[in-house]
Amino acid sequence: MRIAALLLFVFLIGCAPQPPAGVTVLTYASPYGPGHPFSRADREWMNWVGQRSNGTLRIQPYWSGGVLSSEHSMTELRHGVVDIGLITPIYVRGGTHLIRAQAAFYGGLTTFRQQVDLYRCMQRRDPQFGRELDGLEVLAVQGGNLPGIITRNRRVDTLDDLQGLRLRAPAELLAVLRHLGADPVEMPMGEVYSALAKGVLDGVVAPRDTLKSLHFAEVAAFFSTLNIPRGAYAARAIGRHRWDEISEAHREVLKEGVEIWERALETQLLEAEIAGDAVGRENGITYTTPGPADVRRFLEAYELYAGRSAESLGRFEIDGRPTYRYARALVDSSKASGKIDCNGEGE
Repeated sequence: MRIAALLLFVFLIGCAPQPPAGVTVLTYASPYGPGHPFSRADREWMNWVGQRSNGTLRIQPYWSGGVLSSEHSMTELRHGVVDIGLITPIYVRGGTHLIRAQAAFYGGLTTFRQQVDLYRCMQRRDPQFGRELDGLEVLAVQGGNLPGIITRNRRVDTLDDLQGLRLRAPAELLAVLRHLGADPVEMPMGEVYSALAKGVLDGVVAPRDTLKSLHFAEVAAFFSTLNIPRGAYAARAIGRHRWDEISEAHREVLKEGVEIWERALETQLLEAEIAGDAVGRENGITYTTPGPADVRRFLEAYELYAGRSAESLGRFEIDGRPTYRYARALVDSSKASGKIDCNGEGE
């Protein structure tokens, strides 16, 4: 099925009309539909690129996962399946070990900008990030709204209520949730709605925006507002071979567009959180709030396993401990100003 979809895409590209002289068209693919908050931000960026380049650079989108897969998107970009794509290196099972681990280094941060800035500080300091993203030119780093725990029919008032719950969760939380007695699993987010509806999952670790954007309010009854930390990651990229082919002027447009894309993502996600909360209340979602002792207990477990995750990178011959210590020092130094300063830690 996947091969057939790719062959169809190649056929459609071959049949597409040639752009006017002097116009470069770059293809873009995303697993999300055009109405998703990510995609609305993508479309803002596409419009900006067209305007900033005076119409000489155009982006042709392909939505809803018909072209680029979630699991293999980085490899597919490197091989030129499309020019630009949405990537999720924190979910790739091989080759992005530090990027997966660093997603757990963000405890104490609450905003999109803090998350993106911390990622950039770590990426500048540790060349392993570049090695894991070899063959790609990153066009946007993405943070996000803080997740809670959405459940079908079991109310989560305290951490003890997590006992035995089968939850879809990001990789950096699997060990934390097991420590707390849950039964966490990794699963592409596009499969979660069906799994919740069928009772395969008891819940999902996800922010409020998914109550609307992924329709979880239709298949869930409870939302625990635990405000779980979340990390940033390189989320939009162009294949390096295609980057090298386009003109220097167009490369400059795409470099300038990094800030535009990230700002659009931040705005769309904040708006989506408000809309998701409203949809949740309209659908009768019951909101619960854990007490301070449970919040402290969760964050202590989160920090414990973040450190262990950094140490475990040694089996891949990666020393993640300096990057972990650097990240935590930057978070500590940001508490007064609320801003991440790459030079604000003296190690």
